[in-house]
Amino acid sequence: MNSISEAKIKDKKVLIRVDFNVPLNENLKVTDNTRIKAAVPTIKHVLENGGAVILMSHLGRPKSGPENKYSLKHVVSALENLIGKEVTFVNDCISNEAFETTKDLAMGEIVLLENLRFYPEEKNGDVAFAEKLAKHGDIYVNDAFGTAHRAHASTAIIAQFFPKNKFVGLLLADEIKNIDAVVKHPTPPTTAIIGGAKVSSKISIIKQLMDSVDNIIIGGGMAYTFIKAKGGKVGNSLVENDYLETAQEILTLAEKNNVSIYLPCDTIVADDFANDANAKTCDINEIEDGWMGLDIGTQSIQEFNTIIQSSQTILWNGPMGVFEMENFKQGTVAIANALVNATQAGAFTLVGGGDSVAAINQMDLADKVSYVSTGGGAMLEYLEGKTLPGIKAIAE
Repeated sequence: MNSISEAKIKDKKVLIRVDFNVPLNENLKVTDNTRIKAAVPTIKHVLENGGAVILMSHLGRPKSGPENKYSLKHVVSALENLIGKEVTFVNDCISNEAFETTKDLAMGEIVLLENLRFYPEEKNGDVAFAEKLAKHGDIYVNDAFGTAHRAHASTAIIAQFFPKNKFVGLLLADEIKNIDAVVKHPTPPTTAIIGGAKVSSKISIIKQLMDSVDNIIIGGGMAYTFIKAKGGKVGNSLVENDYLETAQEILTLAEKNNVSIYLPCDTIVADDFANDANAKTCDINEIEDGWMGLDIGTQSIQEFNTIIQSSQTILWNGPMGVFEMENFKQGTVAIANALVNATQAGAFTLVGGGDSVAAINQMDLADKVSYVSTGGGAMLEYLEGKTLPGIKAIAE
């Protein structure tokens, strides 16, 4: 696949699809600049090689046209701080003013276009809209891994207007390389740690991983569906009763594929879904009625840690409990620290998925694991073996 590192950039205007869909606080200030920071290497590469940069992105989910709280003007200062250079903002993406601005753009300058999703044509994959966007640049670069699984105008459709000048950015190329290190070229033993609330959202990824991992550790709310499927008592814990048979099928498939599945043996339970609820630790198979599991217990942490430390390739997707609550985050914190220790011992560790990334960033440990993916849904679909439209469009 063509990478921007191979492109002839000098004196060219480079239109880059980035993922600046970042969280803003009530004062509309960026609270987590991870995704902006991830785009900086590609932007600097273009500038250092004599090109000009036109950036386009979406932010949030505007319902019907422009909304101030979703304007990309709110990310300009965060971008300028990271790039060390002034950024020109245009309050539309296909207006006459936008085209005049990019037409007069000098090499070494940066323009950020307004939120693409202020136009419904973006999500609809409208060809005419994509063609208009294409007029901004001589070269098209997709560096938005977080939206590569969407067949939107700016991620998949636009590439056809750059038949010989379409490339993946440094971030997107890096994402593919690092995820492939887990699913296509892992160094065994390989362990996948899968958490989160629901089995239903992780079935495909678990089944796909059966071909490339030795161990699967299951935690979070989804663990209780597996425990109930095996005949355990789960009290008032989160359970997807419609997926009990599916959970049993996964356990059978793992046995057939010689993959070891590890479920928690103990759990921290509470009598209410609240941080200040009464809490205690019990056998995960013996949760009393009126109590719900909200985190993994100490014994589970020790067992999981042993598996992680004996692995050479590790994927983590999904928290072990309700880590947003102080009293039920010990399992997620322990897994994060276990990954840091494994990384220091030479293992390759990949963290991906919104909650896992939020947790590792919250603990300030992102730079202590091998790689943190910027794509939530995109990473899951890639792990599931699906073809991502935003990547396919560059490869064709």
